[in-house]
Amino acid sequence: MMEKIKLGIIICDRYRTCAGGKCFRSLENREGAFEIYKDKEIEIFGYTTCGGCPGGNIEYAPDEMIKNGVEVIHLATGMVVGYPPCPYVSYFKKFIEEKYGVKVVVGTHPIPQKYYITHSNLKSWESPEWKTLLDPTLTDETTRLNYD
Repeated sequence: MMEKIKLGIIICDRYRTCAGGKCFRSLENREGAFEIYKDKEIEIFGYTTCGGCPGGNIEYAPDEMIKNGVEVIHLATGMVVGYPPCPYVSYFKKFIEEKYGVKVVVGTHPIPQKYYITHSNLKSWESPEWKTLLDPTLTDETTRLNYD
């Protein structure tokens, strides 16, 4: 029997009307940050927004997710590809891991190529911290183009 992982996803509030299509497609295909689960069964047990800057829902949503069985929380790719990228994403990760003792992964679906090009030109992600945060979702150009 395949190991089952229960996930929660927190999206940026600017995308609060997002239906999650790219996240759920990448989950199904085990692409982007979901590649780490290629040999596992996955269930989504929570999906919400950060609550808007500076992330008021970050203090409470993880607790609700964990009470419902969530083992890993993903901070959606929208937090890193938005204009500007979320200035709090690194803090959110540290805070949730420290306060709730649950693993946090930055990213869901692969970064779309159009965002990759623009942020590269803007040098949005030049710091070593951003390079680490982007690692799970950067993927290759072909995959990025499939998410444009």
